[in-house]
Amino acid sequence: MSLFLYGAVGALLIALYSYFSHKPRSKLPLPPGPRPWPIVGNLFDMPSTFEWITYMEWSKIYKSDILHVNVAGTSMIILSSAEAVNDLLEKRGSIYSDRARMPMVNELMGWDFALAFMKYGDHWRAHRRLFHEVFNPVAAQKFHPKEREAANELLHNFLERPDHDLLIHLRHMAAKIIMSIAYGIDILPANDPYVDWANKAVKGMVTAVVPGRFLVDSLPLLKYVPGWFPGAGFQRKAKEWRYLARGMLEKPFTEAKRKIASGTATHSFTLDGLQMVEGLAAENKAYMEQVVQATAGIMYTGGTGTTVSALGTFILAMLARPDVQKKAQAEIDSVIGEDRFPDFEDQESLPYLAAVIKESFRWKNVTPIAIPHFLSIEDEYRGYRIPAGSIVIPNTWCVIFNRTFSYIHCYIHRFIGPFSTMRPNVYPDPYSFKPERYLLDGKLNPAAVDPDVIFGFGRRICPGRHMAASSVWITAARILASFDITKAVGEDGNIIEPTYEYSPGLAMQPLPFKCSVKPRSEKAAARIRASLGTQG
Repeated sequence: MSLFLYGAVGALLIALYSYFSHKPRSKLPLPPGPRPWPIVGNLFDMPSTFEWITYMEWSKIYKSDILHVNVAGTSMIILSSAEAVNDLLEKRGSIYSDRARMPMVNELMGWDFALAFMKYGDHWRAHRRLFHEVFNPVAAQKFHPKEREAANELLHNFLERPDHDLLIHLRHMAAKIIMSIAYGIDILPANDPYVDWANKAVKGMVTAVVPGRFLVDSLPLLKYVPGWFPGAGFQRKAKEWRYLARGMLEKPFTEAKRKIASGTATHSFTLDGLQMVEGLAAENKAYMEQVVQATAGIMYTGGTGTTVSALGTFILAMLARPDVQKKAQAEIDSVIGEDRFPDFEDQESLPYLAAVIKESFRWKNVTPIAIPHFLSIEDEYRGYRIPAGSIVIPNTWCVIFNRTFSYIHCYIHRFIGPFSTMRPNVYPDPYSFKPERYLLDGKLNPAAVDPDVIFGFGRRICPGRHMAASSVWITAARILASFDITKAVGEDGNIIEPTYEYSPGLAMQPLPFKCSVKPRSEKAAARIRASLGTQG
């Protein structure tokens, strides 16, 4: 109650300040949304989990793909269509590419080193430039050997421990790829200290980054409330999570530098980055070394959760559509044969597999809510006023499925105009897993709508998306070439149906599920055993 009272008073002061110092330039109406309460606005309307579902329901209720909510004086704009996202985040990227202040994550927890949370400007550009130099489509190919090695190890783990939690196998594989690429560190088979530390740090960040979850993000003055004060549990959480974030950032980087100094380092982003800044003047070198450290630090954050989610969804899709699995395996067999694994140079020859992976990204999209953008100046869109200081939330869940707008398209067409990307035939039958959406005459259809929005929007699109996509492809291809994935059978002889349930978070992941993973033949099993320790 004490915290609520102080929060209410703070919200009133902020609301009064916002009213008198940020008067709107226009008299246009705000986008529709839930009716706000005095002082606190829609604070108590904001969902704490599965936010994208609530936002989708609001879009249905208010018949709009652009919504406005007021959270204790903070304006939030929710975008739920490809049209709105493209118009604002892509075409007007110069004013919609900033990030909100995020006091909890950036200031209290110390995640201001993360590229995804940085304010738009020169500091962000320095990090982004370095990331792009190492992970652009051509440069990222030099990490293919590490991706092959991790995929082969995953196959071996499936073969030797088929009853082990499948998601644990996937998490280990994703961690192996990221730690090897970022730092040149080979992780332990279990209980790796770097991975355990990073997992705890990421768990705290994922909890705190949800808009509206912590009142301090709407009332930044609360950051000065001491941790011992009644109701200030967020301060104690922030202190613990800050400690974990610093460890995740510093510990593996220190180990990578030690290996470089001793001459035992293998190829990694840290090695490349430190070599790139070696010839700079002392002051610039110190700054750029921090950029290298920060960029390496966020790779685990951005890479592991999305990889586990995408591959977990891929396996669930194979359980839901065994006919799709058989068709993809038949394509691999006809192109590759049984004497070797699929490899990166085979991608263009396997269009059905490519369609399966695209559909996996779309079917249960990894990031149902993109990291919010921030608008620092007032804007106008479709007759609505977008207030300065608005947090802009792309509801990827709606954008990628067009779930909301198939039935209100006529309403929007009548009053606003046609929206080509919101037609219900963009993704017909969106809840079904259908790789054929992306095919035409047996080849990838260049006109098909690609689900790449899972990697973000505009100038804030994920710079590591090429590496993430290649990791998922090589792993999925080798799983299908080597194993049959079927539903598990219980002790009573009955088939165990997966629930297809997911945990909420920045990267939505499947809840643990049972399945049967068996080698397709003795030859496939022998090939897996022979590949361990090799890159082929």
